[in-house]
Amino acid sequence: MEKSTCTTTSQHTDLYIYIGLGVLSGNLGFRASLQVTAAKPGVVNFELDVQKEHTNRLNILHGGTIASMVDLGGSLAVASRGLFATGVSTDLSVTYLSSGGKIGDKVLAEVTCDKFGKTLAYTNIKFTNPAGDIVARGSHTKFVALAWKDPQNIVEQLKEQNEQNP
Repeated sequence: MEKSTCTTTSQHTDLYIYIGLGVLSGNLGFRASLQVTAAKPGVVNFELDVQKEHTNRLNILHGGTIASMVDLGGSLAVASRGLFATGVSTDLSVTYLSSGGKIGDKVLAEVTCDKFGKTLAYTNIKFTNPAGDIVARGSHTKFVALAWKDPQNIVEQLKEQNEQNP
């Protein structure tokens, strides 16, 4: 797997985005066309180059592709906060505002981890086209209580780095 280009304020965040993208995107047809463009604890930006496998019979971006990116994006945002395992989904919603594009178009996404608790993590994502028009938005809630027990977590290290470099 090739590593995505990722500008970040933390080497740890870069690693976790790399791990998350590899684990989560393998079977969704995103490997060659989804690129993480920026990441910092709690915020991840990525873009998708729309390919044939991402479209519906009308040859426009399939709603299921966007829903999958809500799921993927939420997990990446949680991973960017330092959890190695990102928990399980408890709720996912998508609002489609306009066509996300056709083959060859680019969809941009910014996902934030708005609340990161001991039991649940709440994320929001906005999808835009390159002109800045919002094409969809979503939210994703994850149950993270068991994920906190993973010895590979780096939550405290990221917190210390953020306190040192505000």
